[in-house]
Amino acid sequence: MKILILANFDVGLYQFRRELIAELLKAHEVVISLPNGDLVRPLEEMGCRFIDTPMERRGINPVTDLKLLARYLRLVQQEKPDLVITYTIKPNVYGGMVCRLLGIPYAANITGLGTAFQKQGMLRRLVIFLYKTALRKAKVVFFENAENMQTLQDEGIIRPEKCCLLNGAGVNVEHYAYMPYPTEDTPVRFLFVGRVMREKGVDELFSAMERLREAGFDCTLDVVGGFEENYANQMAEGAAQGWLNYHGFQKDVRPFIAQAHCFVLPSWHEGMANTNLESAATGRPVITSDIHGCKEAVAENISGLLCKPQDADSLYNAMMQFLKTDRADREAMGRAGRARMEALFDKKKVVAATLRALRPEL
Repeated sequence: MKILILANFDVGLYQFRRELIAELLKAHEVVISLPNGDLVRPLEEMGCRFIDTPMERRGINPVTDLKLLARYLRLVQQEKPDLVITYTIKPNVYGGMVCRLLGIPYAANITGLGTAFQKQGMLRRLVIFLYKTALRKAKVVFFENAENMQTLQDEGIIRPEKCCLLNGAGVNVEHYAYMPYPTEDTPVRFLFVGRVMREKGVDELFSAMERLREAGFDCTLDVVGGFEENYANQMAEGAAQGWLNYHGFQKDVRPFIAQAHCFVLPSWHEGMANTNLESAATGRPVITSDIHGCKEAVAENISGLLCKPQDADSLYNAMMQFLKTDRADREAMGRAGRARMEALFDKKKVVAATLRALRPEL
């Protein structure tokens, strides 16, 4: 059978879904539709057929979104897939609308609800309407955390029997193998990997680092990821003060995790933060927000620490608590995190659960 995958970003599709795609390719033709990017080539080399589909990943623009809807309509009519799998908001919404209109079986993946669901207002009502329209006839809707699933059920968007809760996209525990804990105890190297933007907690993180340095703690922060918002001035100030090292976007983050003592992600909202899973799998303690999509990666005070979202004081206290922990306990936290990833988040288990949920359509 022919499976069409609609996505918005080559990096996410390759890094987090390639193991599932590899399983699908064993018995099916797989066509991928997304904007072109560097990691499309490896997906083609796996056996996927690629169709370039430009889109604006963020924001709602009636003109460009209608163009995307029309593009998906032509695409599905031409390809005539037996099953469509969608990832992220716009492919879920506009791809789902097209599949519902044409009577094509489809499965959607809710990788996070985004900013629209963070507060009441017209934007939230609009997104709820779009989701209700798009997901009504979905065969299955995959969720990466229980809160997102409950929210869409409470809003009447999707019935419980159509929901499948996964442990995120999982983590490849072989690719992200355990790495020995750093032998140098000072300075303590904190690591942030992600899009550099307010909603990832970057402001709180920078504030906490400045306070820790002022309090006399010997620590630094490595930042890996591209700019989604302009933090160039803050980055330059941190670098000039000697506590911040910015590395830009990196295809392979493992060398940065290897030299880190602790991973920090004070995000405001997540579907499931893959960077938490990757860092824990490699044996690094994790400090992250006490929210669904982040806290699942941590056994609190065992493999990491939790802080309140959008709370620089709470983050500062968690980071200070870590700095006051001795090396043996830090290493033990990392090993506990690795064990948690193997038990709950192993990519093989997540892929198997996904295929079981898709089996009636495959």
